[in-house]
Amino acid sequence: MRTFVAVLLCLLMRVSLTAAAPSPAPQAPVIPTADGYAAIPGAALRPGHTHVYRAIFNATLAAPQPDQLIPALNMAGSELNALGVERVRLSNARFVVVFHGEALAGLLDDAHYRTHFGVHNPNLSVLSQLKNNGVKLFACGQSLMAARIDAATISPDVQVASDALIVLMVYQNRGYALMSF
Repeated sequence: MRTFVAVLLCLLMRVSLTAAAPSPAPQAPVIPTADGYAAIPGAALRPGHTHVYRAIFNATLAAPQPDQLIPALNMAGSELNALGVERVRLSNARFVVVFHGEALAGLLDDAHYRTHFGVHNPNLSVLSQLKNNGVKLFACGQSLMAARIDAATISPDVQVASDALIVLMVYQNRGYALMSF
């Protein structure tokens, strides 16, 4: 019985010590308004310093609220933050974001966004930061036409492509991982 009690006490102490260990705080060194990244000590797989990360973010969802980021922008920014925290050269990130569907509204310039939603467009600074970090940004020309959005009213950081699906196919054929948000 004493052995059982001793083992139980050891397990309880180990659990309480593990629970008391502080969690690393998320950091956002590259895109400050995107979700941060917390380095996990002893993680089985962490970003490699020589790996080239190719991803195409399929942006179709609008932000939950007009004063929040489009989910795909947040995720692309979050992954750049992950690489930044892990000290991976950002030149190893080959990211593309293609916008269509409900996500297009987040590309409007500030004046048109304010008219439509009544608040400042929080996506504009992130679009600029992503572009400055080498991320390619495309809006679907077909979706812009269907939604009757004048291309002159969207962020100058975004290029208009003929069709989002063509962009998705081209980059996936080049080995880019598909991330849909």
